Amino acid sequence: MQLEKLKKDYLEHLEIEKNRSQLTIQNYDHYLLRFLGWAKIDNASAINEPMIREYRLYLNRFGDKFGRSLKKQTQNYHLIAIRNFLKYLAKRDVKSLAAEKIELGKMPSREIDFLEGDELERLLKAPSGDSLQTLRDRAILELFFSTGLRLSELANLNRDSVNLNKGEFSVRGKGDKIRIVFLSDAARDAVKKYLAKRGDIDEALFVRPTIRAPAAATSKKHTGSIVYTIEPVRQTDLRLTPRSIERMVKGYAAKAGISKKVTPHQLRHSFATDLLRNGADIRSVQALLGHSHITTTQIYTHITDKGLREIHQKFHAKSRK
Repeated sequence: MQLEKLKKDYLEHLEIEKNRSQLTIQNYDHYLLRFLGWAKIDNASAINEPMIREYRLYLNRFGDKFGRSLKKQTQNYHLIAIRNFLKYLAKRDVKSLAAEKIELGKMPSREIDFLEGDELERLLKAPSGDSLQTLRDRAILELFFSTGLRLSELANLNRDSVNLNKGEFSVRGKGDKIRIVFLSDAARDAVKKYLAKRGDIDEALFVRPTIRAPAAATSKKHTGSIVYTIEPVRQTDLRLTPRSIERMVKGYAAKAGISKKVTPHQLRHSFATDLLRNGADIRSVQALLGHSHITTTQIYTHITDKGLREIHQKFHAKSRK
């Protein structure tokens, strides 16, 4: 059977048997297409260790038309897709390279970029006023910091997802795993005020402005130092996109005078760092973030361990005093 057909079968397997998200399936399709396009082979038996080694070199030296290379993590995503594809082939008794022959590249230690207390306060206070858009943006920022949601998780929320009375709700995260997140008083109040001013009946929790520009035209609206692009909006397409949320966060960071790049994921980092700095145990933070493995959560510990600081201050360089 040709590899292209096997790839198609595998992607359908991910969708039906594994219940993977469409984004995951699209990513696997992209990674496998790149490999097959590079390898120029039709038969799975042609995949061998020397070929994988050459492909790893190709990924490591890859550069697009703008000269941008692939991050080590992205290179590993390509290899993970191939490895899982080979596992699928083995289960179907298709002769090919054993999946365990593919080793992932060693990852450099991750640097966690988060907002310090004063930066965070300035960002959360940046949406000023009581317009619908300002109330929405304030609710989004408070919700990010209160829950540690991923960008895609927040963008996919519906009105009936959030229980404002209980101050908690469940969210479906990576790997289709469901976890409980909690609302701070500030986040609950911000979401309440935003929803109270909404005039539409769209199911999405966060929606785009329904201001209509002339047909096929766009215009720009200035709110303080933030510029919003207003496009023609169909009444059936109001949900705020992840990209729009990213731009919004970036705009308010600039308004708050924060010079470094600020993203929704930094607010997730800030959420985790704040919990650990204030004494939360790492297993609880793992659950709140929705991490499958504790090692993923442990990236925060080196910047939050008050105990190590206290030990250093208590015992270091005593002979110099």
